[in-house]
Amino acid sequence: MARVQKIDNADLKRFARSTAKRQAREVKVFFLIVCEGAKTEPNYFKKFSGKLGNVIFGIDCEGKGYNTLKIVEEALKIREKDTNKYNRVWAVFDKDNFPDNDFNAAIQKAEANNIGCAWSNEAFELWYLLHFQYRNTPMSREDYKEAIENEINKKTSGFVYTKNSTEMYEILQKYSNQMQAIKNAEKLSQQYDNQNYAKHNPRTQIFELVKQLTGRDEKLNEEIRQKFQ
Repeated sequence: MARVQKIDNADLKRFARSTAKRQAREVKVFFLIVCEGAKTEPNYFKKFSGKLGNVIFGIDCEGKGYNTLKIVEEALKIREKDTNKYNRVWAVFDKDNFPDNDFNAAIQKAEANNIGCAWSNEAFELWYLLHFQYRNTPMSREDYKEAIENEINKKTSGFVYTKNSTEMYEILQKYSNQMQAIKNAEKLSQQYDNQNYAKHNPRTQIFELVKQLTGRDEKLNEEIRQKFQ
């Protein structure tokens, strides 16, 4: 008969404490998000900061009011200054009325320098609308405003979309489906197969950043798992 080794009760307690400590260990993931818009985009993205499981997301979100290429350059400048601080660096900007060449050059520069690029063509509001419906035809910013109001007012009353609102994240969480927005944006992105991004209208890559901020990006998740080992 095999001999059973008795484990001292104190050793069991130490093991339990050690296991609990490992399970509770938290990993911090720091994002830098540099936005073209001074308020609309920062007000939205700052709401993602917080804890998801054992992962704490820290977000430095800066609204600069710069043009497309300048936003990417600013993101590079801040990253170089704080080399070891950020796990992910993103530039967020819209096509709007910026020249096609400048818009394409900004995206290409971001990709060449490992800067995430959450761009929209033509406006950030496309991302909001995709929470409610799939849209694959161009719209003006005013059309987006009206469409967003119509969708939200199907579920409440008296809503008026205000640019620079500090409440859009909560409104979308209450009245729409973020996962549906991601699926709609992914589907829209898959329609295009060239690098003339200025002509990809409508399209938004906001979903790529949101996936990282909500624990849905497998590459980032694998990096986090490595930190737990």
